[in-house]
Amino acid sequence: MSIEVNNETDYEIELAAVEKLSRFVLETMFLHPTTEVSIVFLDEAAMSDLHVEWMDLEGPTDVMSFPMDELRPGSLGKPSESGILGDIVICPSVAAAQAKKGGHSFDDEVLLLTTHGLLHLMGFDHEEEEEKTEMFGIQRQLLESFLGRPAPKETVE
Repeated sequence: MSIEVNNETDYEIELAAVEKLSRFVLETMFLHPTTEVSIVFLDEAAMSDLHVEWMDLEGPTDVMSFPMDELRPGSLGKPSESGILGDIVICPSVAAAQAKKGGHSFDDEVLLLTTHGLLHLMGFDHEEEEEKTEMFGIQRQLLESFLGRPAPKETVE
């Protein structure tokens, strides 16, 4: 798997942990071993620009996902197709505020948002209540398996 993680902000982010979590999620969801994904941490101005351009919404948001090859989870013995999963952008300042609101660490919020973004790239969504229940349930299971402890409270709606 090719997992590229870049920080274009002044925030200190455990990039190795983000990469390790991403690899864990992709392997657990049975994505092809040659799957590619990129994760970039951006400041509020850059995230605001993307938020307006792609969602027509003002201000920064926590995480945005840009799927490429529309890869979906595979299954044991039958991984997904090979390809580029897509790009995730995360805004650390929004993540820090959400971590404070959720009562957990900044690092946990970054991992939560990374997992959330990866699931969006795999086609999961939370527009409808049933979709939200499924996506957030998978998100929680993945994080708890990775962390070996209860997952942080979801601050992503």
